[in-house]
Amino acid sequence: MKFLDQAKVYIKSGAGGAGCVSFHREKYVEFGGPDGGDGGNGGNVWVEAVNGLNTLIDYRYQQHYKAQTGVHGMGRNRTGAKGEDITLKVPAGTQVFEEDNETLICDLTEEGQRFRIAKGGNGGFGNAHFKSSTNQAPRNANPGQPAEEKTVWLRLKLIADAGLVGLPNAGKSTFLSSVSRARPKIGAYPFTTLHPNLGVATSDGYEFIIADIPGLIEGAHEGAGIGDRFLGHVERTRVMLHLVSAHEEDVGKAYTTVRKELEAYGKGIADKHEIVALSQTDILDEETLSEKMKALEDAAGRKVEKISAIAGFGMKEMLRNLRQHIDQNLAEEAE
Repeated sequence: MKFLDQAKVYIKSGAGGAGCVSFHREKYVEFGGPDGGDGGNGGNVWVEAVNGLNTLIDYRYQQHYKAQTGVHGMGRNRTGAKGEDITLKVPAGTQVFEEDNETLICDLTEEGQRFRIAKGGNGGFGNAHFKSSTNQAPRNANPGQPAEEKTVWLRLKLIADAGLVGLPNAGKSTFLSSVSRARPKIGAYPFTTLHPNLGVATSDGYEFIIADIPGLIEGAHEGAGIGDRFLGHVERTRVMLHLVSAHEEDVGKAYTTVRKELEAYGKGIADKHEIVALSQTDILDEETLSEKMKALEDAAGRKVEKISAIAGFGMKEMLRNLRQHIDQNLAEEAE
């Protein structure tokens, strides 16, 4: 299944049915009076977060959604049927924006949440509704209210507990494949990962979700490389694992390059819990490893972990570390 995290769709609710002008005609009933029924309400357009989806790919092939129009009222005081609603099913974590792609309408963060994004028109009153002591035979009825129509943007931000960031070829996809059953594409060239991948990792019986996003390069916030469009998937994570490859000549510069892009992106990403790790350490001898660890710690200003997904070195400890940071974040939210 292809990954799509943004889609533009046109929606239209149902217009209300018109009221009916009718008079009762029956043998032996001298004064039948008005009996025009009301029109039915038009259908609404809803958006709902459902289980089993992690992409908006369905909205690439269909961009127009219209709810059903209400049925007109009829004689004998028969009210028209209500138009059927239509529901746009999206993954949890989807945001709905107005056509300007900036004004937020709703944010569906949990499965089962739903929001009405277009209200159906009310049905019009039939002439029976206007009968009074001074107007025994009204000959007017209301038309139904018009439908709402608009263009909206659907934007998906994957909900994960931990996010992997770093330069291209930092070992993010290899890390994800080694700790989960996810099978992202892995290759010895930059930008092997072209879209985010999710995996479920387990540490001491505790499961959590890890998101792997395409690598960042210098100038990503200005559109260089793949740009920073996928960083939105890290916004909802509780902790970031920043991987720096041991292949890098200058590991300190590699770290600061990504940090600058995170800070330029904003939206609180740079303030998240961060674990820094030197990856692919199985290729280094002890002396070189010690030098690069020190250089990376100086650049990051914190303790740095060392791991190798291929050799399995430090992976269990890293998963426990991620879990501890996730628990700490949950405790902070509870407070």
